[in-house]
Amino acid sequence: MKIKVAQVITRLDWGGAPDIVRVLCERLDPDIYDVWLITGPTKYSSRKTGEFLTRFRDRTIVIPCLKRDINPFFDILAFVKLCRLFSKERFDVIHTHTAKAGLLGRLAGRLAGCKAILHTPHGHNFYGYFTWLTSQAIILIEKFATLFTDKFIALTELEKKDMVRFRVAKDGKVAVIYQGLELSDYEKPAGDPEKARRELNIEPDQSVVGMVGRLEAIKGPYYFVEAAYEVVKTFPRAKFVVVGEGSLRRSIEAGVEDLGLSGNFIFTGWRDDVPEVMRIFDIEVLPSLNEAVGIVLIEAQAAGVPVVATNVGGIPEIMKDKETGILVPPADSRALSGAIIALLSDKDSRSRMGENGKAWVRGKFSSDMMVGNISALYQAILDGQNKVRYNKP
Repeated sequence: MKIKVAQVITRLDWGGAPDIVRVLCERLDPDIYDVWLITGPTKYSSRKTGEFLTRFRDRTIVIPCLKRDINPFFDILAFVKLCRLFSKERFDVIHTHTAKAGLLGRLAGRLAGCKAILHTPHGHNFYGYFTWLTSQAIILIEKFATLFTDKFIALTELEKKDMVRFRVAKDGKVAVIYQGLELSDYEKPAGDPEKARRELNIEPDQSVVGMVGRLEAIKGPYYFVEAAYEVVKTFPRAKFVVVGEGSLRRSIEAGVEDLGLSGNFIFTGWRDDVPEVMRIFDIEVLPSLNEAVGIVLIEAQAAGVPVVATNVGGIPEIMKDKETGILVPPADSRALSGAIIALLSDKDSRSRMGENGKAWVRGKFSSDMMVGNISALYQAILDGQNKVRYNKP
């Protein structure tokens, strides 16, 4: 009999968590697993996720009241629906993703008598994102939810250390399994490699510095703009391509205009063809003030693009300083601009780091490796084992 698995998440909008859920739904061995997706409403999926939801619709259960934002009425209703669903379907494994689905799903799963309950937080919210009081509340909630959790999956060693340090989970209860990418999408993306350059009106001889991500304060976009101001003094024709959306977009665009950089910046919004757009980047920059993983860095390295990023959170685990890119201190636009200028001035270093990045990602961040390790973890819990041997690089 197949192992019946529920992947539970509030939504499959843009982001790394939906990609992990999609890959697990599609790539867990169908001869072993009967996989179902349980999700709240999805409004802004990527093209790839949208196509997946169409293919997987017969094994998808949408709970309209399961939403990311806190709403006591909808949250209680979603919890009741999850309890009923889990009791009816008798899943062997419930794997929850992100905070809201994690709390409601784990508690409902335990009340329904599920054999194995796992949770992937997809980030560490214990500090840096919220006020001290909110962070303490999150820690208390997670300490409560750990009572209903057989295993946590952390995406970096830093995330695991934080869980142990804040006493959310004991060391043996947390497995580190790195996020896996479908590397072929980045190594050999489909389509014309110069299409994005022509579409964005970037000349062949213009350097391109990219930033892909949410335009929110935690991602440090203002430091990217300040760094660009310094970079154009040396490379006046450089283009800075910002791929993403967020609450700060208008403010950032206004800042660009105030600095006289409107001719150097291109804001694309979210795009479905990020692998293709990355092919035109000379450098990918991630100036985050805090970052659990930094998935865009994995994507850039897979595409052979050297990276400049801040030395925060899990980023030092995702890239190799001086080998696949350059690490700089956070909130330091001068250090950021210095690293960008150094790489734009040295084509050989960019090429070497790009090749190193592709090799680094292939050996550590493949989707096959991630799915294999998670599958092994499922079976180890069901078999009552305390340890499992992972296919670590």
